[in-house]
Amino acid sequence: MTIHVVVADDQELVRSGFAMILDAQPDIEVVAEAGDGAGAIDAVRRLAPEVALLDIRMPGTDGIEACRTISAETDCRTVMLTTFDSDEYVYEALHAGASGFLLKDVRRDDLVHGVRVVAAGDSLLAPSVARRLIADYTARPAASAVPPSARLDVLTARERETLLHLARGLSNAEIAAALVVSEHTVKTHVGHVLSKLGLRDRIQAVICAYEYGLVSPSPEGETSPFSPARARRTHAEDRSPR
Repeated sequence: MTIHVVVADDQELVRSGFAMILDAQPDIEVVAEAGDGAGAIDAVRRLAPEVALLDIRMPGTDGIEACRTISAETDCRTVMLTTFDSDEYVYEALHAGASGFLLKDVRRDDLVHGVRVVAAGDSLLAPSVARRLIADYTARPAASAVPPSARLDVLTARERETLLHLARGLSNAEIAAALVVSEHTVKTHVGHVLSKLGLRDRIQAVICAYEYGLVSPSPEGETSPFSPARARRTHAEDRSPR
């Protein structure tokens, strides 16, 4: 199946460069380029691509607002591109509905891989973005008034184990081996975790696990659970229920 992509960035050379890299892949087609968020929204509405690659900072309608509109109105999944691996932009984009985050200095192979992973229904974070995001998220007051233990009590013991393994970055196959169950059973557990906790995808599941103390943020320099290198090895078997 061909993955159709819209690329939006206000810098023409950057936009064209990403489009050229993606178009060179046999399973990816860039169907439109846009110089701002409004153009990206229009292209997504007209062409119904599977993935939109959005620069966070663009004039007029920025990438976060474009992401919010695209996520609310369409089934297109978004990957945010930024030169910044910190600050509130990543946090805001997560709540706008972004499924992936990559830095603009991403390697060619990781860019292609990121589009494929997100198109397949998975989530992706650049390692440095993941560390910053988790640190920022866990420093904020919990949005819910429900005590952490009470919220997690909706999970069975096996579902709680599954959440812990998700937070550690294990694929479905690796979780199945750890729990001594089938991959199909793991997919069922993952689906129940996301549904019971009201989470959109694995990115939110990982953050939830950090927020409620199942795991602690990794020290600076350790590999993030969402390392592109790890995801290249596991993405074919690691499909998130939606």
